[in-house]
Amino acid sequence: MMPLVLATVGEEKIIKKIGGNLKVKRHLENLGLTPGGAVTIVSKFSGNVIVKVKESRIALNEEMARKIFV
Repeated sequence: MMPLVLATVGEEKIIKKIGGNLKVKRHLENLGLTPGGAVTIVSKFSGNVIVKVKESRIALNEEMARKIFV
C-alpha cells in the first residue's frame, strides 16, 4: 500500500484506504474517491495530481493525494 502521489502516471490503481479526518474523508467520497474504487493518475506536477475517477477528472493537491492509499 502506498500514497496515490507515488503511483505511476497512466496506471490504474484500486483505492485501499482513505486517511484524514471525517471532513476530508467525506469530501473525497463526494468526489467519487472511495475504497474499492479505481483511480488513474492522468498527470503529475510538483506533487499535485490530476486523476481519472469513473468518467471524471479531478485535480488534487499533494496534501489530499497523500491521504489516498492505493
